[in-house]
Amino acid sequence: MSIVAASHLQLIIEFAILLHVGVLLLLNLVNLRLSLVFIVSLLVGGAITFIFGIDAICLVLPMLNHHEFTHPYGAIAILSIVTAWATIPAMESQKVRTSNIRLLIILLTIGITLFGAVVHRDFLIMWILGLIVGFFILGKSYNRTSFLSIRRVGFLIIALLVVFGVMEALSYVLQMEIISPLSRIDRMNSNQFSSLKLVIDNTNLFGHSANATYWGNSSMGNSDGYISLPLTLITTFGLPYPLFYGILVTKKDVIDYFLPGIFGVGFDFGYLVLALVIIWIIIVMIVGFKILDKYRDQRERGNKKYLGREALLTGSLSAFIAQTILGFFVITRIMNGAAMIAYILLSAMIMAHVVTTKR
Repeated sequence: MSIVAASHLQLIIEFAILLHVGVLLLLNLVNLRLSLVFIVSLLVGGAITFIFGIDAICLVLPMLNHHEFTHPYGAIAILSIVTAWATIPAMESQKVRTSNIRLLIILLTIGITLFGAVVHRDFLIMWILGLIVGFFILGKSYNRTSFLSIRRVGFLIIALLVVFGVMEALSYVLQMEIISPLSRIDRMNSNQFSSLKLVIDNTNLFGHSANATYWGNSSMGNSDGYISLPLTLITTFGLPYPLFYGILVTKKDVIDYFLPGIFGVGFDFGYLVLALVIIWIIIVMIVGFKILDKYRDQRERGNKKYLGREALLTGSLSAFIAQTILGFFVITRIMNGAAMIAYILLSAMIMAHVVTTKR
């Protein structure tokens, strides 16, 4: 029996298995000291701030092409910054001065917020959500009053609205509809209702009605490419799957771009796969929080062995939850294509903590 995947779904499953095994081995081969986790999280956070900044500049200057790095790397940004924040209370418990470190993380947080908001509004929502989840987990883990009080949450919401207002004003002044939040909402309204009707009427247990897709009668009725790994990954290996080229806005939007992920996954793979995906997501979250409780118990007993793993797990959980909420209930693009690699990676980063080697 050939191990070469015959469809998008099989490729996603095989890729997910390999990535989960690889991450499990990596996290158990490397000694995840707190200092190492902190340094790597800062390096990744700094790199993402840089590429987001470059992308924001490319968006403003018409002679340059932007790449919307917020989609493939948005969840990784949450992972790195929340992990960095999670190392602060661990360092403070060891009497380490963190004032300069805290300032650096604040600057990275502000940079990603500003640059990411300019590039894409969906990222800003996921970013704020990830920070809220991360600080909530930290507050519970260290038995501290959460940084995110009701007053501060209200301030964040107001700040988010102000940012959207500024972006809308800039879109009028600069005549750049691409950065207008209202134009995005109008496009969603004009596409989602027809898309929902199409999906609900044509989704079945194992896929969808063949004649309901862009491919028409040539559709396979399952794994037609609305939910897929990056196209470059598929073309590099010459895999014979249906692919969307140059029709993201004109055709793929109807099912993939604006629809929440639960409908996109359900339509392309069927209700059975959707149910299995939801079960897996629930398992990942439950396992993550259970292991986080064990790490906290060890820390409170004076065991410093798991401080780095605890910080990394906090960041992974925060990013996974934020990407799940926005991708599955708001817009599929947050967990599709290149972003799916980040999503599977976060799942692997959480489940890898199930196994801990003794040194």
